[in-house]
Amino acid sequence: MPVLIDSVAALVPARLADVVLNPDPSQLPGGGTLQQLTNGLGGWALVAALVGLLVGAAAWALGSHSQNYQQSFVGRRTVLISGLAALIIGGAPTLINFFFHTGTSLH
Repeated sequence: MPVLIDSVAALVPARLADVVLNPDPSQLPGGGTLQQLTNGLGGWALVAALVGLLVGAAAWALGSHSQNYQQSFVGRRTVLISGLAALIIGGAPTLINFFFHTGTSLH
């Protein structure tokens, strides 16, 4: 049996072809357009987070002043979620790059 394993091992290359990944959007047609689209979507998302923050703050204030606990709670939650959305939008490139570089360091 060991002879059979040795002969099969001789047929299989010692190392299969290595693959390499170097992300570069400029290597495909429309890469710059895709980057501009991404930047525009990020801008729209930040504007939506700002609108959500303003609406949530207004609901929080109105709920607090009218002794409406439910409205105050919903407004506070909206403010926190909008703030977290802006944090994630701003940190998205750093998060993506962190996970990409962590993945490339795996062996």
